[in-house]
Amino acid sequence: MQCLALLLVIRATLNQLKVPPSKPHDHEQRSRKTDYSCALPNNPPLCDVEDHFGKIVFMRKPSSVKALEKLGRVRLSANFFMRDFLHSEIASFHGIQNIPDNPDLAITAGTRLCEDLLEPIKATFGHVTIRSAYRAPAVNGFGNQMQRAGKAGYSCASNERDRAYHIWDQRDAEGRMGATACIVIPWFADQYDLGMDWRCMAWWVHDHLPYHSAYFFPVRAAFNLQWREAPERRIDSYIAPRGCLTKQGMQNHEGDHAEWYEEFPPYRMG
Repeated sequence: MQCLALLLVIRATLNQLKVPPSKPHDHEQRSRKTDYSCALPNNPPLCDVEDHFGKIVFMRKPSSVKALEKLGRVRLSANFFMRDFLHSEIASFHGIQNIPDNPDLAITAGTRLCEDLLEPIKATFGHVTIRSAYRAPAVNGFGNQMQRAGKAGYSCASNERDRAYHIWDQRDAEGRMGATACIVIPWFADQYDLGMDWRCMAWWVHDHLPYHSAYFFPVRAAFNLQWREAPERRIDSYIAPRGCLTKQGMQNHEGDHAEWYEEFPPYRMG
């Protein structure tokens, strides 16, 4: 009996001496929750995480209505959400899903497009209408195939050319991230219908925004506006005078062009 009592005392003493496993500190828990190491530039990530701003840091390609709804609710900037950029007439008419394979890359590129380019436009001119923006590779590739076949209403370049352009979730051949939206500015569309030159808006964009490229179209002076890493700042047009308005190396590329947009509202940052 005395030996048994001694063994019980020894066991109790050893239990008291055990050190409980330490809990991770708060910053360690946060770093584990937002471990970015599993994301590669052009590969769909494997986990869903929300950052402190409510944006999706990692997201799989949506495979359900609920998941697609979650993607659409991602706020790219103060006034623009991912859902604003997912509509495509080609996708709707032909029943092709217009969904990013790599939502994280699309969100990152789209955020730069919205915050750096679209928000200042909206703050200065009011409402901005999105005509066309993100295209999934399947949608863009089909549109390009139809264009090469001579079908009317299809104006898609090849997937190789549209990476980091309309295909937000793929980097271009040089590894650069980018995103494009075709937009109409109702304020300027009204001025254009009254005879204002499209170059007024082109030079305003050139003087005020960190854009990569812009391409103007005759209907309502819509234009493709692209944000891209390592911007080259080039403007082209299908409106007379057609062709390249400015690019690096041209004499008119630098300097101020304020005489073209003297009647515009004051610039606002957004």
